Amino acid sequence: MKMQRRKLRTIEILRSIGRNETGGAIIETALTVPMLVTLLLGAVEFARVAYASIEVANAARAAVSYGAQSITTEVDSTGIQTVAANDASDLTGLTTTPTTSYICADGTASTGANTDCSTSQIETILTVSTSASFSPIITIPGFRGPYTLYGRAVQKVLKN
Repeated sequence: MKMQRRKLRTIEILRSIGRNETGGAIIETALTVPMLVTLLLGAVEFARVAYASIEVANAARAAVSYGAQSITTEVDSTGIQTVAANDASDLTGLTTTPTTSYICADGTASTGANTDCSTSQIETILTVSTSASFSPIITIPGFRGPYTLYGRAVQKVLKN
């Protein structure tokens, strides 16, 4: 009789274990946390790339704004590069390249600063191109770094 009671009790315990759902939440958490962490890390990496890209573009805008102030600042490539580097101080390895082009005010082409624009005045156009290398923290298969980010700004130079 004692033996039968023990067997019945063991069977009841085993049946109650099958009906118990307390471990389900732990299993669901164990399955979803790695996916959520992966998504979070991807979002952080994407935000870092976006921020660095904005920094490179803003550095070009700041540099062209400085260079377009006058004919004197237009030829100050050291000053243009310094302004770009100061604006993108978070980035390392920023490359800044200023170039100058000319156009007649009436829209006709010009080959240089001393070109005669017979019907209008010559205008100076300053273009500043910036680039920086960006290395991701997390390497995603198929997307190898480092990446090169580019910025470009164009503005007319003010004549004094």
